[in-house]
Amino acid sequence: MPYDHLLAPMTLRGLELRNRVVFPAMATGFVADGGHVSDQLIDYHVARAEGGCGLLITECCSVHTPSAPRNFLSIADDTYVAGLRRFTDAVHAAGARCAVQLWQGGMAAWGQDPAALELVTASGLPTPGGQIPGSSVEKIAEVVQAWGEAAARAVAAGFDAVEFHCAHNYSPHSFLSPALNQRTDEYGGSFENRARYPLECIRAIRASIPDDMPLLMRIDALDDELPGGLTRDDVIAFCRLAQEAGVDVLDVSRGNIVTSAIKYEVPPIDLERGFNVENAAAIRRGTGMPTIAVGRINHPAQGDDIIASGMADMVVVGRGQIADPDFCRKAAEGRAEDIVMCVACNQGCFDRFVLGQPITCLRNPRVGRESEGTLQVTGRPRRVLVAGGGVAGIEAALVLQERGHRPVLCEASGALGGQFELAGHAPRKGEMRDAAVSRGEQAVRAGVEVRLSTPVTPALIDEVAPDAVVVATGAVPRALPVPVEDGANLTDAFAVLRGEAPAVRSGVRSAVVIGGGLVGLEAAEHLAEQGVAVTVVETAEAVGGDLGQLRRICVMEAVAREGITVVTDATCARVTAAGVVVERDGERGEIAADLVVAAVGSVPVDHSALVEHCAARGIECHVVGDAVSARRAIDAIAEAYEVARAL
Repeated sequence: MPYDHLLAPMTLRGLELRNRVVFPAMATGFVADGGHVSDQLIDYHVARAEGGCGLLITECCSVHTPSAPRNFLSIADDTYVAGLRRFTDAVHAAGARCAVQLWQGGMAAWGQDPAALELVTASGLPTPGGQIPGSSVEKIAEVVQAWGEAAARAVAAGFDAVEFHCAHNYSPHSFLSPALNQRTDEYGGSFENRARYPLECIRAIRASIPDDMPLLMRIDALDDELPGGLTRDDVIAFCRLAQEAGVDVLDVSRGNIVTSAIKYEVPPIDLERGFNVENAAAIRRGTGMPTIAVGRINHPAQGDDIIASGMADMVVVGRGQIADPDFCRKAAEGRAEDIVMCVACNQGCFDRFVLGQPITCLRNPRVGRESEGTLQVTGRPRRVLVAGGGVAGIEAALVLQERGHRPVLCEASGALGGQFELAGHAPRKGEMRDAAVSRGEQAVRAGVEVRLSTPVTPALIDEVAPDAVVVATGAVPRALPVPVEDGANLTDAFAVLRGEAPAVRSGVRSAVVIGGGLVGLEAAEHLAEQGVAVTVVETAEAVGGDLGQLRRICVMEAVAREGITVVTDATCARVTAAGVVVERDGERGEIAADLVVAAVGSVPVDHSALVEHCAARGIECHVVGDAVSARRAIDAIAEAYEVARAL
């Protein structure tokens, strides 16, 4: 069997798991009002269980009613048990095992609705309404009891294991960390005092569950960016105490919600794959405990190597199984090349959730719609011409093929992938290029007829004689809407990323990028890495406005690291042979540059001739993705999926 280490069975106390892959606790937005289990949440987990995952963990589940947000899963009283039992029964029927992640969110939970929720934390918080004190000793005792009662409900609900969340600034972590705990009573000061509350929670949980039920603990490997915080050695020392109190397995995470280290909690593509594995390995060595490695593990070979090398006993594949719920099954069948890999874009799984929306996935438009089951095979196969081989066109062709239609995918260039492949040329985004290439290869293996170097024209439509046409011809860079003098060295960001723009070897030593969105910043980084002195000019008050929170942290760190100059609240008035004229605060000035790069958005490729020809021939025609309006790939792929699903 391929990936023998990753897919090997494992026993934790009295629990047997079919493999070493963990689907971790991740917020979904699929929770019913008041913290109850929904059918949508069950279907979502069942799809990953049917896909072969060994252990699935619920998203964080509140243990204490007065501090429980209504939009988070809860186990804080007996009314939740029946719904959770439906969850466990469904996961078990699908062949997997499941754990509940017990959670008291501290400042994070309170921040969901400060007016309605109690704050449970080690030390106080300054707020607009005044200083809120840390929790009293009596409140701590109440919450400790709630942890134990919640664990007993987990047993009643049929869970196979329990995970205690002791990371990410939630209340157990806030007590343990000297950077967050400023108390002077028996719960603060010394290491032993700071460990008191989390250890009391662990003992309460352990006393409420059977001897043969495993107790996992999610722990931060260290306190990133928190001066005076926990070191890795501190964490190892605490884990040894936690083991004595009843913890069996360490789920080693990283990050916190009060600094830019939040990027480690849902790591974007900017962080290297497996960035946290060495921490898990060190904690495993220091404690001798079974350990779960976390952090951008998205390929079965990667997970297999981690376990084979002794760095961890199990691995989390979280967003990797959001992107492809059949990750484990495909790995077991030796079909890793057919896995739809997560590219850590964060657009669907994190950015949407923080906006209060249910999660989705750039790579998997079916997320949250698992109840629809497999795509319905058509009873009327049709020949469908798909114009454009970017990710929207590929998605449409694959869905059409899966449904039994006969798609013909035509791409004007010599390769599939479009702008998604181009995005992979930006710094730290090679996985996007690989994903675009892989998706095209999957389309070919699925039997899609692919024609490269074949622009779709009215004549080609007549030649193919399709029953329907899907126009996914994408977008091109928008022209800079200012005067451009003769002799100006002007190009666009796409040309920079493709390597078509003049660079250092051509004598370019300085560049101005007009536009501080994602594409402009990526072009700026690309040039800066070649030794070019870059200035970014942006009309808004800040750059990176189209980036999600975590990607923006990483990109702005790179901008600072590369020494890129940023000029905001400024407008480009003219491009000259010597650089650009910029207007700011009613005054004009010139920025000298050897190269000027336009990054002011994109406009759809003109496809009017195709639409008009289809109308004249009576051919059904659908326009999708950037051909409608330039936007993010997640929207283009979802739209293509919907059209192909309905044809």
